[in-house]
Amino acid sequence: MSASDSTVIAGRAWVFGDRIDTDLLAPGHAMRKPLEELSRHCLEAVRPQFARDVARGDIVVAGEGFGIGSSREQAAQALRFLGVSVVLARSAARIFYRNAFNLGLPVMVLPEAGEIADGARLEVDLPAGLVRDASTGREYRGEPVPAFLLEIVADGGLIPNLHKRLHGKPAA
Repeated sequence: MSASDSTVIAGRAWVFGDRIDTDLLAPGHAMRKPLEELSRHCLEAVRPQFARDVARGDIVVAGEGFGIGSSREQAAQALRFLGVSVVLARSAARIFYRNAFNLGLPVMVLPEAGEIADGARLEVDLPAGLVRDASTGREYRGEPVPAFLLEIVADGGLIPNLHKRLHGKPAA
């Protein structure tokens, strides 16, 4: 994997367990708040310092059922607002998966996500479905992300992607 490749995302891993639901990502008590305030509560019930300490480009790594629960798109919005560059999970809820891509946040299914240590430095090649742990040198194979979803992410989400496709140029 070449770190100079524009499809490679590099960042620090924030590791979570199974069944991280949308209520943990976007808690109900903050749903009517502006996105900036809502995002401050992202994952606070399982890791209170997450929203404060996550840095732009960091990577969320999780177990089974990431994003289960309600269909609230604010769950993906909060992660994106906080600067999370990609979500790696053993499995992801279908609605969360598509909401994330629609908002410009890539998600990759990675069966061995549970083997990644918190704080590991990761390099993620989405089209190849490859994750390299720069901390250990170990490589993991996940599900490659299809080109059409990568295009949506590159355009900043589904609405900008549709605007580009319909009008031949990015939205202003």
